[in-house]
Amino acid sequence: MNDKIQIIEKDGREEYAVVPMEEWRRVCALAEDAEDIRAADSAVRELTAGYDEAVPMDVVRELLEAPHPLSVWRRYRGMTQQALGEAAGIGKSYISQIESGAKIGSVKCLHRIAEVLGIDIDDLIVNDDS
Repeated sequence: MNDKIQIIEKDGREEYAVVPMEEWRRVCALAEDAEDIRAADSAVRELTAGYDEAVPMDVVRELLEAPHPLSVWRRYRGMTQQALGEAAGIGKSYISQIESGAKIGSVKCLHRIAEVLGIDIDDLIVNDDS
């Protein structure tokens, strides 16, 4: 490999290395693999430490397809609208209106709901980029 690399010096010091494109692509692929491994290791550490949780794939699919993620998270946590409303200090009808899309839900209410469900408030944000 070293016989294909050209070293360019500046002021008597090695400044640049010119490598064949094939070698450059190989190095980039290795760097990308290393970054993927770091991200996976970080995710495992967060799961092991209890900072994050593994969500079953059927729940993930439902989150992607549901009109509002609140209903999915609520059911996944085994709660009724009534129970969630009581735990969050919000009326059952307000929970229902958020789930149906009739109301967006205030930040304060979504924060309380997220706390009760043990999720980040971001997990309750609906993305209307469809």
